[in-house]
Amino acid sequence: MVRNYFDALAAGDLDTVGELLSPDVVRHQPGANRFSGKRSGAGEVFAMIGGMVEASRGTFRIDRVDHLTGNGDLVAATVHFAAEREGASLALDGVDLLRVSGGVIVEAWLFGADQATEDAFRGG
Repeated sequence: MVRNYFDALAAGDLDTVGELLSPDVVRHQPGANRFSGKRSGAGEVFAMIGGMVEASRGTFRIDRVDHLTGNGDLVAATVHFAAEREGASLALDGVDLLRVSGGVIVEAWLFGADQATEDAFRGG
């Protein structure tokens, strides 16, 4: 199910992404930028992801998922994500830790390999 989530993200298939997120999903976005913080509910999470896509002029993507590993209701994914905007680019490794219940993602914690670089790219 988590692999399907990442495949749908990569394909821009937001209908499938929406089916794989709990309506009450909680997302913890790291850093000190305009997208950082806790978002609660599918609407807030989609708005934040949409903002990231819009700010990068449609280039924000998770372009690689190297490993998925589980422990009970938690799944850790090592990912590579990238984006571009106005002559700047971002390409970082990260870890997404997802809590799954009832066949959907109910909570997500994201970690980037270089938070200062990500914050500078995403802005305040």
